[in-house]
Parts: sequence; structure tokens; C-alpha cells
Amino acid sequence: MRHFDVACLTAVDPVAPDDVKRIREKSHMSQATFAKALNVTAAMVSKWERGEKKPTGSALKLLTLADKKGIETIL
Repeated sequence: MRHFDVACLTAVDPVAPDDVKRIREKSHMSQATFAKALNVTAAMVSKWERGEKKPTGSALKLLTLADKKGIETIL
């Protein structure tokens, strides 16, 4: 592990409300199911999609992975 290449990590960028919905719909999931995959509440996914809140931290990383590599990478 001492020679871990940071370049292999998936870059994380801010996610817009429309992007959250697009990622969820691309995954063919309801808000409730998508929320379980991300370990958040369905209300939180709804707030992200409406732009009331922004995903941060681990949730943002999981959204990025689901978008770039498919939902299967986080299930």
C-alpha cells in the first residue's frame, strides 16, 4: 500500500440536482431504493433532486462512482 497511486482514485466534482436525478434514473431505481444504496433517506434524495440540499462527503463520492462506473460498483 505504500505505493498507492492517487491517480487511480475517482475524482469527485459537485453534483447538480438534475445530475442526481439522471444518475438515479439511469440506475432504474426509485428514490427510496436509490437512497438505500447510498445509505441516506429517501427525503434526502428528494431534497438533492429539488436543489434544497447538496450531496457532500461519502454520499457525493458514491454518487460519482454510480455515475461514472455504474450503480453496481456501490451495491
